[in-house]
Amino acid sequence: MNKLPDTRYTQDRELSWLKFDQRVLEEARDPSVPLMERLKFAAIFTSNLDEFFMVRVGSLTDMALMKEEHVDSKSGRTPRQQLQAIFRAVPALYRRRDKVVSELEALLKDRGVRRVRMEELEGREKKQVEKWFRTQALPILSPLVLDRRHPFPHLPNKVLSLVLGLKKNGWEGWGLLPLPGSLPSFFRLEGEGLSYVLLEDILSWYADEIFSQYSLTGRWVISVTRNADLDPEDEAWEVDEDFRAHMGRLIKKRARLAPVRLEIQGEKGDKLLPFLCSRLSLTPNQVFFTSAPISLKYAFALEALLSPEQTRELSYPPYSPRFPDFLEPDAPVTPQVLKKDALLFYPFEQMDPFLRLIREAAFDTKTVSIKITIYRLADRAKLAEYLSAAAENGKDVTVLMELRARFDEQNNIRWAERMEEAGCTVIYGSEGLKVHSKICLITRMDRGKVRCITQVGTGNYNEKTAKLYTDLSLITADPAIGADAARFFQNMAMGSFTGDYRRLLASPFALRDRVMELMDREIAKGSEGYLFFKLNSLTDRRLIDKLAQASQAGVEVVLNIRGICCLVPGLPGLTDRITVFSIVGRYLEHSRIYQFGRGEEALLYISSADFMTRNTQRRVEIACPVLDAAARRRLLDIIARLQADNQKARLLRCDGNYVPREHRLPPFNAQESFQRPWPAPPAGDRGGDVSRSLVRRLGRLLGRE
Repeated sequence: MNKLPDTRYTQDRELSWLKFDQRVLEEARDPSVPLMERLKFAAIFTSNLDEFFMVRVGSLTDMALMKEEHVDSKSGRTPRQQLQAIFRAVPALYRRRDKVVSELEALLKDRGVRRVRMEELEGREKKQVEKWFRTQALPILSPLVLDRRHPFPHLPNKVLSLVLGLKKNGWEGWGLLPLPGSLPSFFRLEGEGLSYVLLEDILSWYADEIFSQYSLTGRWVISVTRNADLDPEDEAWEVDEDFRAHMGRLIKKRARLAPVRLEIQGEKGDKLLPFLCSRLSLTPNQVFFTSAPISLKYAFALEALLSPEQTRELSYPPYSPRFPDFLEPDAPVTPQVLKKDALLFYPFEQMDPFLRLIREAAFDTKTVSIKITIYRLADRAKLAEYLSAAAENGKDVTVLMELRARFDEQNNIRWAERMEEAGCTVIYGSEGLKVHSKICLITRMDRGKVRCITQVGTGNYNEKTAKLYTDLSLITADPAIGADAARFFQNMAMGSFTGDYRRLLASPFALRDRVMELMDREIAKGSEGYLFFKLNSLTDRRLIDKLAQASQAGVEVVLNIRGICCLVPGLPGLTDRITVFSIVGRYLEHSRIYQFGRGEEALLYISSADFMTRNTQRRVEIACPVLDAAARRRLLDIIARLQADNQKARLLRCDGNYVPREHRLPPFNAQESFQRPWPAPPAGDRGGDVSRSLVRRLGRLLGRE
């Protein structure tokens, strides 16, 4: 008989995630946030919930069908029990979203951004919509009467459709009208301000004409969410088959997987729910009703149509990432980073120094090779172009491309093909492990000596998200880190994941064990010990237990966790020395930082790895120490500012709820502070210099010297 997990200080990961998405929705309610940004937060909340059902609910649905029953180690629940808890929690979120969207539409209307219902149209505006409907929409519509000759069709994932109650000569049935993807989500009315009518409202209004042979007894907008938790490793493929082609087929299958949710905009119909549940093989608790539009993606298109005056009033003030002040903007980057480390902080600083470094390497006769791991790229990626140019210039370029970056597979396949054509060696990692690390190694031959420049980051090499996500990127010429990076890429090329590194921590075999060893070092200090971790999620049971052990030993533990946190803080005798806070703001918090100890003796790492089982056991991840004195000061300053935030920070209480920090201090928003130029270093500071004794001490603490 299996021993039941100790759940006294842990909580369900799925319910914790829903609490995170609720914090996103709270940004849509925050009066200090500009109105259009608030509508976008409501849209982000909605798209987050879509992906949650596609992936997490999809995964639990699959697990619930397995013969062998699994019990979650954090909640003590079976997958079926977890699903029931989700279905109980989600309706309240829909009600909050409905209220928020209604309030925002009223506030935006007062400022010239008006969503117009069809019944509100008069005169000229009504003629505009009618002309557009007849000339642009009507010719491409595909209405369907559901009867014996027309069975219930496949409804693609997240595609909106109208369901119509039909009646004719004593017959009652249903009509279906999918909203064509080729049509815009709204029609903009001509005239002053920004007035628009949603596509579903237009088609619903003209449904009487479309189904003119019938009397309409009801109209609803619906959307089906399908299971998209496709794990390529669970699929069998032919021997010697190209892995890229396999991924291409999986993407095509995604739209046809089993339904896990049905959304209905409109009033509950006595006959509608049983009909749709029977056709989609869903239970009533998988159906969610909403009065707000099911999809809010149009919010982003609306923003682009605002007048300059509206933009100033309704959107965040424009912000352009600055060039780092510790680098010379008009000088080549390569010689600068050979002399001192560079710690870049996105989106407050530009990604440009790293891109310039790659471009310089592509044309530098001293460059021997460039090796890089890639998880996600932008649709237009300078990085991929520079890597291709390097290969075309005769450099040895190796790209370890992860094709299984969820929902970005097609884009990665396209870039992999482009780089292969240019002469890059593209490898696809392991069948059993996703390569999620962010590491780049430039090897140079200078005066007969090999020198390495290594870049390690917390986020993807995505030039678009680098302006939206907070991430750290360390560029260093440290020879020990360079040697580790070279060994890492050699191991990856040979499919080996057990390499021993002097400086770097790498999963799946060493990162978690080494982190726990460093936690033990702080535990041995008792009340003098200190741990800080900035993560996106915390779910790994062994690390949770070690953090609880640290608290019980008197160690102060501070966790800045944006999303899922399966550890419950503040429980007497268990986790009362642990503080957990989350920041949701203008930018998505994405960086991972590990701190062990305080002051000069503190060990500081940046990492690609969250403390999730998938990161510690089923992915290739990298954590890199920050050794340079100036970079360490910057990192400690970032940590201090995050902990000082009392505007966007929310504290996790022992009852599982998040509450605002008490405003005892002057208002402080960490993200806004990062937008301002970095303070100048103290007088006499020598920038990147670190005393030899400090390097030796850090080396001993790292356990590699």
